[in-house]
Amino acid sequence: MTRLPITTENAEYQIIKSLKLNRVKRNKSHEIFIEGTECIKQAIKANIEITRIIINNENNLSNWGRSIIKQFENTKIIEMSNHLYNELAEKANPSEMLITAKIKPDKIKDIITGNPFIVVFDRPSDYGNFGSLVRSANAFAVDGIFMMGHGIDAYEPKVIRASLGSIFFTKIIAIESIEKLMEYIKTQKTKNNMEIIGTDSTGTVSLESCKLKRPIMMIMGNEAKGMSIKLRELCDKIIKIPMEGNINSLNVSCAASIVMWEIYKGGGYEKR
Repeated sequence: MTRLPITTENAEYQIIKSLKLNRVKRNKSHEIFIEGTECIKQAIKANIEITRIIINNENNLSNWGRSIIKQFENTKIIEMSNHLYNELAEKANPSEMLITAKIKPDKIKDIITGNPFIVVFDRPSDYGNFGSLVRSANAFAVDGIFMMGHGIDAYEPKVIRASLGSIFFTKIIAIESIEKLMEYIKTQKTKNNMEIIGTDSTGTVSLESCKLKRPIMMIMGNEAKGMSIKLRELCDKIIKIPMEGNINSLNVSCAASIVMWEIYKGGGYEKR
C-alpha cells in the first residue's frame, strides 16, 4: 500500500484538483474525479480502474470505508489535512472519501446490438440535466448517448453526481460532426430501418398517437436553443408531449425520460 500524507498544496494535490476542475486534463489523461458514496460504489461495481483513494482521517472511516481501503490495498492512498480535503470536496458535508479513476472513452463501434436505442443530445449545457438524463437512460435500457457540438464535459464531477454513478454503465460518445451522425444513421437505416424522432414542444406529432419501439434514435435539443436545423432535418418526425397547465414545455431531462419510457415499453431490448 502506498500512503501519501498531504498537508500542503503539493504536486499530487494539484493533479487531483485539475482532474476535478479541468476538462482538458481529464480528457488527456482519461482520468476523472469522483465524489459521493453512491457514485464511488457504482464506480467500483463497474470495475473501472481506481487510481487514488483520498481520505481525511482513516480513524474516522466507517466499516465500508475501511473495507474499500482493504479491497484496494495496492492503490495509492492519500490522507489529506482537513483544509485541503474540504477544498477538494464540493459538498458542504463531504463524503468520507474521494477517488480518482481511469476511464476508457466509448466509441460507436462499442454499440454492438443490432436493435439499438440511441439518444442524441444537442449541445448539452446543464450538468444536472445531463446527469439526470444519463440516469434515466440507464434505467430505460438506452444503448448509447451521442453528444453533439460544444457542450459540457460528460465526466464533470457534477454530472457524475447527478447521474448517481449510472454514467459508469452508460456508453457516452462524442460525435465529431453532423456528417458522422448522418453516416451512422444511413448505416442503421440500411441495416434495420431505424426510426429517427425528435422531441420538441413545437412538434406536430403527439406522443399519444405514437407506437415507439427499437431500433430508434431520439434527438434532444439544447436546453435553451432547442434542436439545430440540421438535426431537425434528420428526423422522420418531431414528437410533442401532450400537456395541460400554463407552461408549454418540460425540463429536457424530464421530457426525455417520458419518451424513453414509451420506447422502453415497446420492448425489443436484451435484459442486462
